[in-house]
Amino acid sequence: MTAIKHALQRDIFTPNDERLLSIVNVCKAGKKKRNCFLCATVTTERPVQVNVVKVKKSDKGDFYKRQTAWGLRDLAVVDAKDAVKENPEFDLHFDKVYKWVASSTVEKNTFISCIWKLNQRYLRKKIDFINVSSQLLEESVPSGENQSVTGGDEESVDEYQELNAREEQDIEIMMEGCEYAISNAEAFAEKLSRELQVLDGANIQSIMASEKQVNILMKLLDEALKEVDQIELKLSSYEEMLQSVKEQMDQISESNHLIHLSNTNNVKLLSEIEFLVNHMDLAKGHIKALQEGDLTSSRGIEACTNAADALLQCMNVALRPGHDMLHAVKQQQQRFSDLREQFARRLASHLNSVFVHQGHDQSSTLAQHSVELTLPNHHPFHRDLLRYAKLMEWLKNTDYGKYEGLTKNYMDYLSRLYEREIKDFFEVAKIKMTGTTREGKKFATLPRKESAVKQETESLHGSSGKLTGSTSSLNKLSVQSSGSRRSQSSSLLDMGNMSASDLDVADRTKFDKIFEQVLSELEPLCLAEQDFISKFFKLQQHQSVSGTTMNEAEEMDGGTLSRSYTSGVPQTISSEKDMIRQMMTKIFRCIEPELNNLIALGDKIDSFNSLYMLVKMSHHVWTAQNVDPASFLSTTLGNVLVTVKRNFDKCISNQMKQMDEVKISKKSKVGILPFVAEFEEFAALAESIFKNAERRGDLDKAYIKLIRAVFVSVEKVANESQKTPRDVVMMENFHHIFATLSRLKISCLEAEKKEAKQKYTDHLQSYVIYSLGQPLEKLNHFFEGVEARVAQGIREEEVSYQLAFNKQELRKVIKEYPGKEVKKGLDNLYKKVDKHLCEEENLLQVVSPSMQDEFTRQYKHFEGLIARCYPGSGITMEFTIQDILDYCSSIAQSH
Repeated sequence: MTAIKHALQRDIFTPNDERLLSIVNVCKAGKKKRNCFLCATVTTERPVQVNVVKVKKSDKGDFYKRQTAWGLRDLAVVDAKDAVKENPEFDLHFDKVYKWVASSTVEKNTFISCIWKLNQRYLRKKIDFINVSSQLLEESVPSGENQSVTGGDEESVDEYQELNAREEQDIEIMMEGCEYAISNAEAFAEKLSRELQVLDGANIQSIMASEKQVNILMKLLDEALKEVDQIELKLSSYEEMLQSVKEQMDQISESNHLIHLSNTNNVKLLSEIEFLVNHMDLAKGHIKALQEGDLTSSRGIEACTNAADALLQCMNVALRPGHDMLHAVKQQQQRFSDLREQFARRLASHLNSVFVHQGHDQSSTLAQHSVELTLPNHHPFHRDLLRYAKLMEWLKNTDYGKYEGLTKNYMDYLSRLYEREIKDFFEVAKIKMTGTTREGKKFATLPRKESAVKQETESLHGSSGKLTGSTSSLNKLSVQSSGSRRSQSSSLLDMGNMSASDLDVADRTKFDKIFEQVLSELEPLCLAEQDFISKFFKLQQHQSVSGTTMNEAEEMDGGTLSRSYTSGVPQTISSEKDMIRQMMTKIFRCIEPELNNLIALGDKIDSFNSLYMLVKMSHHVWTAQNVDPASFLSTTLGNVLVTVKRNFDKCISNQMKQMDEVKISKKSKVGILPFVAEFEEFAALAESIFKNAERRGDLDKAYIKLIRAVFVSVEKVANESQKTPRDVVMMENFHHIFATLSRLKISCLEAEKKEAKQKYTDHLQSYVIYSLGQPLEKLNHFFEGVEARVAQGIREEEVSYQLAFNKQELRKVIKEYPGKEVKKGLDNLYKKVDKHLCEEENLLQVVSPSMQDEFTRQYKHFEGLIARCYPGSGITMEFTIQDILDYCSSIAQSH
């Protein structure tokens, strides 16, 4: 137990400036035994506080922890249960009765005795000790009045006292006189004893000798004793007075504690009141602004905005626990709620009236803007409304129902306004596009009624046939002869000297400018409206977005904003970015249909317009995607781009289909096929349109499809041609294709350009060889027979012994082709070639040198056969190579 006491003193009480006086090992009566210790302690600082502390062993280790402490002044009764028999049970009456069972009766009695002593010394209030033996209490009574009651375990003062300096000096002198004392302590002690006895005897004799002095001394002692008694009486009275002062000081200490507690509570209460007043008090000026503030002037809007922010701060203040139960707080919250509802209703009504006014006010300026092919500028309206942006944010945070109602009303009124503006804008664009037809007919430029305009434009949207005068070369279904084609291209139209191709270019240029102007007007309109919606309705338009390619149209729900409410709290459908897109879709729902109608009109006017539209639309889609890939403008233009791309693909498919369905005339020569010239026209136009365009890849794919279709169709026509030889058709058209590809330098068609050159070269050679067999037919047949005999195995020098190929037969054949006859044959051949070839390609100058070279080659071949098969015969041709060159030169000059 002593070890435990020391451990508790060291670990628990010493850190708290307490001293452990007594300890008892106990457990609660009537329950499962869980031992703990009751400790009686006093503080080391004054005023002394006496406590009874319950110490329990920790469940997680071998150390002890302080569990409960009671002040001794709170102890009312100590019940030992039985004053006669030994009983380990006892009760302590604090705020309630605690029943304990000690581990032994001795520990119990020791602890109760310590409690009694502490009560006697430190407490004026006496504790009732019942069922405690009087012997136990009597043993605890102090033997003297000056003896301090510190408990049975306090040790008495040790009898040993330290020597002072003089006594230490005397002992040293004495020991110096007795050097042997160090070696013989007993002898030294006996000597000191004898000397002491001698001194005592001398003192007694001296006292007895001076009896008179003794009597005087005794009287003095008696008087001193009387003085001592008086001092003791005064000290007793002082002690009683001090005891009273001590009790008063204790009471004052308790009163100070209560006063301090009261002051603390007052400070906390004041802090709570100041918190509520500072955070839940709305200025009268703000209340007036919310109730009566002018929502039309900038100063009034600013005052209302500040008041709304202050109201929102008061409503969103984080109340501390218990504040919401205060009646005044509930009243203030209800007042704030009423103010919010009243101001939200007033703000929504005012903004709705602004929306309605805007929807009707802009209509007066539509005619002026429509004539100029421009869209009205909404910047002033946006600028005026942006003054309410902070109030809209406040409304969004406080009353989402009214905020959503405003967004729907804004979409309803503005969608009707934009629909009128955009439809009128597109009507004027259509009229400008169709203002001049191919025959020079013009629409009336005088002002016309809207119904007449609409009737004209609706007539352009019919599904049957093309517009009058649309004679694009790519839409021809029949191939004309080269002569008729030349005469048609040289004819003049009614308006001036402008040719058909010039009119095509003019019309296409005008269409390109109008279409670009339409897109250029729509783009800033949509971007400005989207930026305004984002700022005014406080929506974030730049969030993480998913990429949208130009070739994909993203499907979008064009319905109204959809929101679901759960317990009055709105849940957004996905994000504020989607809300912006839905609002833009509702407001500009007419843009995509109108663009599609305009595209259809342009395609009807001229299918080549799809090239212009593809380039322009691709550029605007690319620009819109750089700003925001998922914006309404990017998505809408992407959808329209898909339509334009389909029209472009349809245009290419139609040309391929027309090539496949081409019919040739049986009575006239073919020449350059129309679709070959059309491909040249298409490629030249496309290269000028797609220069530095984003959609070059689509054109390259179209080039590949068209050129392959041209190759197939040229071969098909060449095989079906009856008037013109196949080689001539192939040679002329592939020469034209090669020249076109070389001039345009289309990188994706390099392989086709090489193929066209190869086909042109092969068929030129084939045609030359075929044609040269005509003027020297018998001579060719003779030498073909000679070569056949050599091929059969007859030696070359033995061929002359063959009956059909002897020297006489050779001379006969040679005599049939004198120089005059050869020149005549070459002239006939030249005329026939000239008849086969067309003037457009003018390949006669290419074919003539080739024929001359081929004829020269054959002449040398014949001479070689004569030299090898008829050696020493002296047989030669009747004309020379120089004669051939002269003949060809003379024929060429004559033609």
